[in-house]
Amino acid sequence: MSLQVFSDIVAGPLAQYLALSSKIGGDVAEQAGFVKNAFDVQRQFLELAGSRSKPASQNEMIPLLQPTSTLIISIQEHREKKRASPQFNHLSTISESIPALGWVAVSPAPSPFVKEMKDAGLFYGNRVIKDFKDRDRTHVDWVNSWIQTLVELQDFVKKHHTTGLEWQPMRAGGAPPPPPAAMPPPPPVLPEGDLSSLALDPSKDRSALFAEINQGENITRSLKKVTSNMQTHKNPSLRTGPAPFTTGVSNSSSVSPAAQAVDKPPKFTRDGKKWLVEYQKGNKNLVVEGAEMNNVVYMFKCVDSTLIVKGKINSIVMDSCKKSAVVFDSLVSSVEFVNCQSVQMQVNGIVPTITIDKTDGCQMYLNDQSLNVEIVSSKSSEMNVLIPSASGDYVEHAIPEQYKTKVSKSGLTTTVVESLG
Repeated sequence: MSLQVFSDIVAGPLAQYLALSSKIGGDVAEQAGFVKNAFDVQRQFLELAGSRSKPASQNEMIPLLQPTSTLIISIQEHREKKRASPQFNHLSTISESIPALGWVAVSPAPSPFVKEMKDAGLFYGNRVIKDFKDRDRTHVDWVNSWIQTLVELQDFVKKHHTTGLEWQPMRAGGAPPPPPAAMPPPPPVLPEGDLSSLALDPSKDRSALFAEINQGENITRSLKKVTSNMQTHKNPSLRTGPAPFTTGVSNSSSVSPAAQAVDKPPKFTRDGKKWLVEYQKGNKNLVVEGAEMNNVVYMFKCVDSTLIVKGKINSIVMDSCKKSAVVFDSLVSSVEFVNCQSVQMQVNGIVPTITIDKTDGCQMYLNDQSLNVEIVSSKSSEMNVLIPSASGDYVEHAIPEQYKTKVSKSGLTTTVVESLG
């Protein structure tokens, strides 16, 4: 029954997503091929789980999960290779949410994990909807079909695999069970000596035990008095204990691919309407000149670097950057910060919108021309807007991060809660 529900998802919203991907074509259609393979592999994995018991060890589990993991990585790498693609938001919608298929390795609550991945993809999906809602309804339906696929996947996991992937014990005539785990080592041999104190006295039965317990106040007479020289608050030397447990050096094979990734060479190039500034480190002299109004600047994984954009362009995106800054004249659309840490921006002219997502630490210096800016933030912290005063000094204002929501029969009412700390 569980497999049938999963098959209904594949034949329903996923099939619609694949058909619309083929209609849109290009990079979207190519990525959809990986997605189809990923769902096919997941169904095979569910069939396996329904026909055998759970693997006895993690080492046995890893090869079973490898096909799904490989396809998820392929989908994400496809997006990374197509950063200059006009369908980049489409590709990001899928690559940010496809890890939802990793729910099979999550416990005890895989359903919320699927929802979290769905929400991550919806961030880019909303951009697609915004760009195409008045131009081509196909792209809007494409986003909705993919989100519906994840919604139904979440419901499927919640109903049939509430606390984790359900495995079945071996059935009669089925596949043989996995080999048993190795026998534990024998217990350590007790040192030679007088073991008479460990022997049980057969003369004492259970009634004698209860008789001792029922002594009442007399039971405390056998307790040893704690003298002052035995009290830890009076004798600091007694507070020392064994050294804390430390884990050994992990095997290189257990390190995630992200941790093993090597630094890529810095990149500063123009690809059509897109300026790509990537993997810069400690470079304070990055300058974009000669850009046109329909151009986009994309700054990716830069550390301790400063970018200056001269002239008026369409938009700027700072993605996965740390301790970096961008200074620009004016924008037609917006400046966006995604997955950043300790970043700054300064506008010398006009900026209509500032978007901040999954960013910790963002300083925004405005001027008199940009005081009508709209700031949209989500899953972010330490956001401050600095506005020039009449004296020329900047006045700092913190963007709220804490909210209070009251629930009533009519709905929800949310207000900002100011921090007093």
